[in-house]
Amino acid sequence: MSISRRNFVKAGAVAGLAASGLSLARSAHAEGSDIIKIGLVGCGGRGTGAAHNALDADPNTKIVAIGDLFADRVKACAASLKDSYGERAPLTDDCCFSGFDAYKSVIEKCDVVLLCSTPHYRPIHLRAAVEAGKHAFFEKPVAVDSEGVRSVLESAKIAKEKGLTIICGLCWRYHTAVQETMARVMDGGIGDVLAMQETYLTGKLWTRTRQPDDTEMMFQNRNWYNFCWLSGDFNVEQHVHSLDKAMWVMGDKPPVCAWGVGGRAVRVEQPAYGDIYDMMGVTYEWENGIKCHAFCRQQNGCFNDTSDQFIGTKGYASILGHTIWDAKGNVVWKYRGRGCDMYLEEHKVMFKSIRNSEARNDGMTGAYSTMLGILGREVCYTGKRISWDEMMNSKMNLAPTAYAVDGNPPTMPNDKGEYLVPLPGTGNRVI
Repeated sequence: MSISRRNFVKAGAVAGLAASGLSLARSAHAEGSDIIKIGLVGCGGRGTGAAHNALDADPNTKIVAIGDLFADRVKACAASLKDSYGERAPLTDDCCFSGFDAYKSVIEKCDVVLLCSTPHYRPIHLRAAVEAGKHAFFEKPVAVDSEGVRSVLESAKIAKEKGLTIICGLCWRYHTAVQETMARVMDGGIGDVLAMQETYLTGKLWTRTRQPDDTEMMFQNRNWYNFCWLSGDFNVEQHVHSLDKAMWVMGDKPPVCAWGVGGRAVRVEQPAYGDIYDMMGVTYEWENGIKCHAFCRQQNGCFNDTSDQFIGTKGYASILGHTIWDAKGNVVWKYRGRGCDMYLEEHKVMFKSIRNSEARNDGMTGAYSTMLGILGREVCYTGKRISWDEMMNSKMNLAPTAYAVDGNPPTMPNDKGEYLVPLPGTGNRVI
């Protein structure tokens, strides 16, 4: 069936894939029951929030299992959910799991699993979910290295073959006003797109201190945002939301290459800030000559801006401003429709697709937008111009020696407790 680009965008995320012949409605929950059983992997703030979103999105759901690396997070999350939802959160001790393998027990007990742990683990958890035949919501970013991205792409294929819904936490694709603005841009509202400017300029985020009994592995996992192998650095973990819109307007076709500059100017405390940067500027180049200039920064006391500006032959658009101007600066369109809670909406779409046996699959879009962030990070870390194909085919794998309390992370401190920060031009990053 022919479908217009506008209707495709307005339907939700751009990359919904066709369902297989499996009946999702039957496979999602126990036969004879309308209740869908939810599991949660990753009980931090975002995971707990996602669980609330999921339970609010569909009244015929229960959360039946939760898990996290840290037992104290599991306990706090369980208390929050039971306090808010009562009998819809029957989280007894035998439904609460902790440790590196907690995800396995959660997936076994549920129909739909929310994968909201530290980004490094996302490819592992998604593969386990789809191989077990479970639908999934998986947070952004979907990986931190090339091998992880390729794993997610393979998991997306498995999900498609099984007729499973997998929804990615790139939530702006589920925001009504953003959908409509993007649809108008992609339908020629500013003419042909010539250039994009993506900015995510904000203050420093959190750090967590080492606890008395922490091994190096547990400290880094506790303080995960500040270690590249766990978060992907902030160009991947945070700026991916902006980069995703650049991929979206390009029809999810990747660029040819990228180059950029970056460094660490104010994030200088060791070991609190691990090995990540605090500023990056990247230019992505597509084969048709279109460029995306992307800037991100996490420094306090500076000018802040989070915006997506697209420039075309007939005008320009602000995606988060939901406005389009002509070349003379006159407003030609502005969204005036209903508001939208995109965090809630993505879960509504997920459950609707499951109940209607209409599988949706965000695997490719999530993986490609994440890879855009990884490519940008690596051109800043190395100072090199790197092609998309080089990055996609890279053997980069940021995994530790073992997923164990006493395992060695890929980034280890020196005798002063300091971590090596990538220095452009030195060759200390291997693509």
